[in-house]
Amino acid sequence: MFTLLKKEGRARRGTFETVHGTVQTPVFMNVATSAAIKGGISAEDLEEVGCQVALSNTYHLHVRPGDKLIADMGGVRKFMTWNGPQLTDSGGFQVFSLASLRKIKEEGVYFQSHIDGKKIFMGPEESMQIQSNLGSTIAMAFDECVENPAPYEYAKASCERTTRWLVRCKAELERLNALPGTVNPHQMLFGINQGATYDDLRIAHMQEIAKLDLPGYAIGGLAVGEPAEVMYRIISAVEPHMPENKPRYLMGVGTPTNILEAVALGVDFFDCVMPSRNARHANLFTNQGILNLNNQKFDHDDRPLEPGCQCPACRRYSRGYIRHLIKAKEMLGMRLCVLHNLYFYNHLMEEIRAALDAGEFDAYKKQKVIDFSGRV
Repeated sequence: MFTLLKKEGRARRGTFETVHGTVQTPVFMNVATSAAIKGGISAEDLEEVGCQVALSNTYHLHVRPGDKLIADMGGVRKFMTWNGPQLTDSGGFQVFSLASLRKIKEEGVYFQSHIDGKKIFMGPEESMQIQSNLGSTIAMAFDECVENPAPYEYAKASCERTTRWLVRCKAELERLNALPGTVNPHQMLFGINQGATYDDLRIAHMQEIAKLDLPGYAIGGLAVGEPAEVMYRIISAVEPHMPENKPRYLMGVGTPTNILEAVALGVDFFDCVMPSRNARHANLFTNQGILNLNNQKFDHDDRPLEPGCQCPACRRYSRGYIRHLIKAKEMLGMRLCVLHNLYFYNHLMEEIRAALDAGEFDAYKKQKVIDFSGRV
């Protein structure tokens, strides 16, 4: 399924073949949490901005509108009319983010819905059943993401529980894929490496879950408040123990510079809400650094958000006009900003792949890190 085409140092250029299409890597997955990108972005928009993989969230779709409803509608890809590959997060991150509403036990996690307070139970089998109903291309394993910093003994016990949960996820997904009427009988399972910021726990856990020979592996539990240097150290420690013939996914990362550094350390897949979330607050990514449209100096600026950019916003509209829309709280302003940032991220990945193809990634990365440090 994964073909490693070439390497430059640790950086990898590859392809990942799925039942829903071939993914060129490194790749940034666009986060459609509830089967849509916040900011009024449609599946057609995702195609226009160069999205390869859409990502949706198991917990949120289970709570609303319900995974069985989505299964009745033909699965999440058909539901949102997205034709490409799709990944669903397992709901495990909600174990972390909904800390005040949950209780972790060996069988799984007891939640309270953040919407109506309804009691919910989700364990490895339930997560796989929900994701099977969603019919995504890639299902993520149900894991526990611990906070950083975490006590060593707790992080160690959490890793061991996450491994036991992964074994249960694999068995359940194999069972579900074999059932008649399954939305996507070719659904793949990615395992998730945990271990907080302890190198030895991370390495031991990666070595253990690699034995399960899954289609792909993720590094989870990072970008949750630790310094970037710590994140890079953990990636560097774990990467040599990840199977070379399987895609590597760094969950929830990150800034353009984070992505460049992680590609250099051997990561293939990324996702983050940052481009859409920042755009909704008028913070735009450009090749000259961050552009904040809230600044009054852009009132009379008739240039596009980024001169030369070919995104739908930059091809037609000015900074001054989009700033006006933002200040007037017109939805179009937010939508144009989100389109720009998503295009920027997807185009960045195209440039990274081209630099790897040409054997020029190291020089490209060094220049981009300098460029991204500025402000417009």
